[in-house]
Amino acid sequence: MTVSFTIPGKPEGKGRPRFSTRGKYVQTYTPGKTAAYEELVQLMWRQARSAKLTGNIWAFISAIFPIPKRTTKAQRAEMETGTVQYPHKPDADNIAKIILDALNGIAYDDDGQVTELRVSKYYGPVPRVNVTLVEADKAKETVEQHGT
Repeated sequence: MTVSFTIPGKPEGKGRPRFSTRGKYVQTYTPGKTAAYEELVQLMWRQARSAKLTGNIWAFISAIFPIPKRTTKAQRAEMETGTVQYPHKPDADNIAKIILDALNGIAYDDDGQVTELRVSKYYGPVPRVNVTLVEADKAKETVEQHGT
């Protein structure tokens, strides 16, 4: 089974946990921006699919960042084609982390099931994150049938 969905808006990376003290105790919490983005990821998943994926999973994540205002016409034209990579923060691993953690327990039982992961970062006219999750066993069968 293959499930694809899009998360609208500028891609976010997983924020570091925050700590606060309450008397003698230290409390750990997720930053508000990270929690809000994880909720958006979960909402988009629920709109795309309701059942959990099983077995090993391949994940393909493509983050599309907004084109900067200070670009030449030539640069803008090239960026609009989606071929110019985005070399800035957030890091690709943090983008994958926020998405895979958000889907933990709702798209699959545990993100340890993800055995193949590809994350790419590009500029584009509409900022978003495209996510495709594939049950690996089904993907291998398809590859074997079609010879690609």
